[in-house]
Amino acid sequence: MRGKDKARKTAGMGMLFALALVLQFLESLVPVPFPAAPGIKLGLSNTVTMFCLFTLGVPCAVLVALLKGVFAFITRGPVAGVLSLAGGILSVIVMHILDGAGQSKGLTCVSGAVSHNIGQLAAECVMMKSSAALYYIPVLTVSGVVMGTVTAYVFRSIRPYLDRIYGEGRDRQQK
Repeated sequence: MRGKDKARKTAGMGMLFALALVLQFLESLVPVPFPAAPGIKLGLSNTVTMFCLFTLGVPCAVLVALLKGVFAFITRGPVAGVLSLAGGILSVIVMHILDGAGQSKGLTCVSGAVSHNIGQLAAECVMMKSSAALYYIPVLTVSGVVMGTVTAYVFRSIRPYLDRIYGEGRDRQQK
């Protein structure tokens, strides 16, 4: 890769990461719709991870998920960092498998949201040395389906604008 292309890619990844952080901050301002169900979030910052996966490839999506985990660690502590990292990496893996199998972007996004929640619950079980958190699976599965549908819609809405900035995506070139 030439120096100019490498600098452009680095700057682009920096802007995408900044966008993910802004979306993460904005969604933290939205009150939880069900106070009895903590941990439910819109997941809007995951639209950036989806864009990276579908357009720029797995390494870029993993990098964004990793950086989001590091940022959560720095700003909210080690538990938040581990949960963010576990959910983000599992989500990227699941979405990559489904995307590679030719599944729809909507199903892939919803599955990514559900797997993000499952990754966080698994990490919580390991940290607590207890399976008690698994009782929360039904709540987070339903919220993953609902919020995954929302993020799929948001992703579909913003994708044309991101494609203008980054050019035609990898998955469009393959068709």
